Order: sequence, then structure tokens, then C-alpha cells
Amino acid sequence: MDEKKTREPQYQITVDLCKEKGLTRLGLMTNQVWHDDPRRMLFILARYKFVAKMLSGKGKVLEVGCGDAFGTRIVLQEVGMVCAVDFDPVFIEDVNERMEERWEFECKVHDILSAPVEGVFDAAYSIDVIEHIPSDLEWKFMQNVVSSLSDKVTFIIGVPSSQSQEYASESSRKGHVNCKDYQGLDSLMKKYFHNIFIFSMNDEVVHTGFSPMAHYLFAIGVNKKQ
Repeated sequence: MDEKKTREPQYQITVDLCKEKGLTRLGLMTNQVWHDDPRRMLFILARYKFVAKMLSGKGKVLEVGCGDAFGTRIVLQEVGMVCAVDFDPVFIEDVNERMEERWEFECKVHDILSAPVEGVFDAAYSIDVIEHIPSDLEWKFMQNVVSSLSDKVTFIIGVPSSQSQEYASESSRKGHVNCKDYQGLDSLMKKYFHNIFIFSMNDEVVHTGFSPMAHYLFAIGVNKKQ
């Protein structure tokens, strides 16, 4: 059988790459998202892009609660290295099985509520994690993340807004026990960082608009308190 050839030669690379490496497999979480709600894939990747741009140029970056880490390589495009951790070995195994040499990063099992991550990082981020941690344990989460970081550091938290939960699916609400509004997120971050910047997000758009109408919030903490 003749080898497949695209009608426009500049697209032949797509066939050649597939023949050489096969098709890229979605992660466990992103596979379910693509199956049930494809639009949400765009929102998730937009969050990773925002983080990537905010941390551009950083050397050693920690991702806390990576899940299937499908978007982590977007951050990897902008920083020196990424260490991604999650407390669920099912997802970490999935990440490492899919790891590609070109986009390699460290990914390991670690429960951030139990201890800081070994090493010292000059930036960290956590997307869609703190809403799953009971409010009476969030201090452990923050304390252990902050203890993993150098003094002059940037930490980004992304979290669904408490106002958005009225419109969230039933399965989503079951896991979301600690969503935040602007004031709650700002107050939490001020306990650990000198400078705080809060952004609103609706769908894939990050902005500085009216926070009670935001579906999602980002907080950037800069320069940790001693």
C-alpha cells in the first residue's frame, strides 16, 4: 500500500509524526473531560497558560496537585524545570506512562498535607486543588507549600469561586468543599505573602472585572512572610 501523502506538503509532518511516535494519549482526567464536556478542556488549558506566562523565566517550579498533568508541558515551555506532585498514585502512574522525552518533568506521589516537598523552589502553582481541601486543613496545605519555597518567590492558586457553585454539576459540588470568594482568597494568601494580586476568570478569559461575577479566581502571592 502506498504511504499516505497529504495534498498540501506542509501538512505531511502530521502523518510522519503519527507514523514515528503514534498519537498522543489524553490523561485520565482530560480523557473524561473530552468525553463529557469538551469545552472544559479549553478552560483548563487556559488556566495553565495563564500560570505559564506569570511564571515565565522562573528556574525551578513546583506544581501541587497535578492530577493527570496534561497541561503541565504548557508551563514547561516557559520555565526551567517542573516538579509535579499529587497524592493519588493512579494519576502519577498515568503521567509517567505518558511522559515524552522532549517534555520530560519530575512527577511523583506526595501528599502536601503531610509534609513540604523535598527541595527548594523559586515558584509554585496549584490549579483546582484547594477547593478539595477542608477549610480546617487549608493551613496545612499553605504551610507545607510555603515551606517548600525560597524567600523571594511567586505562588499561584487557581480556585472556582464560591459564587460559581450554584451552577456547578452535582459531581463537581461533591468534591468542592472549600471554594473561595475574592475576600476569602485574599485573606488566606495575606497570611503567607507580602504582596497579593487577585484576578477573575470566566471561561478562558482572565480579567480584573467584578469578582462576584467570576466563575474562577486566581491569586498570586509574591515574597513570602517569615
